[in-house]
Amino acid sequence: MATPPINDDQALGFDPGLAVEHLRAADPVLGRIIDEIGPFRMRLRPAPSVFAALAEAIAYQQLNGKAAAAIFARVCALFPDGAPTPERMLGIPDEQLRGAGLSRTKLLSLRDLAQRVADGRLPTLAEIKGMPDETIVERLSEVRGIGRWTAEMLLMFRLGRPDVLPVDDYGVRQGFAIAFERELSSPKELAAYGSRWKPYRTVASWYLWRVVERAKARTVMPLAPTKEEA
Repeated sequence: MATPPINDDQALGFDPGLAVEHLRAADPVLGRIIDEIGPFRMRLRPAPSVFAALAEAIAYQQLNGKAAAAIFARVCALFPDGAPTPERMLGIPDEQLRGAGLSRTKLLSLRDLAQRVADGRLPTLAEIKGMPDETIVERLSEVRGIGRWTAEMLLMFRLGRPDVLPVDDYGVRQGFAIAFERELSSPKELAAYGSRWKPYRTVASWYLWRVVERAKARTVMPLAPTKEEA
């Protein structure tokens, strides 16, 4: 039987309505932000395997979305059916991967990822779904080029884990500074404050990202008030 893709049904691993109500009660300032931004609309991104999800994450590192998408599409086009697998990744020449636009650093990361999956050193999809968040972060961070932030993004957007606060993410820290009208906090300070958002720190993080998007939009062009704001 084929392994089902990660969250092929797009289902979150928690009740969004319950999460939002918990955050409103736990933090009035965040509650006001929730009311301003509107419903929680985070959607999961399915992937056929942990390998596929991490390979895409590596390709996207330190690039804007369009450039990364173009490079990853060219990489996928090198494989039958456009589907890289660990075995295929290990067998393809460096020149072809570099020709698709991968940096040498990313090429080495993909090779290491493929070798670890092929050797059984990384957890399978079935195993990873049953692991605690921190264990997943530790195991995935063993891969060259995969750090805590990348593992946390997988936890949030691939696995739908409810209680992830990526304190090293600049966007989350910036959103926190804007929403709470303070200087940019350190990761340690954000982690300490964010403890009140447990066990739904993923939802809090999503709203903080939306705060930044809203601030940038208003900087570029002042927005007319919405019906709720009028």
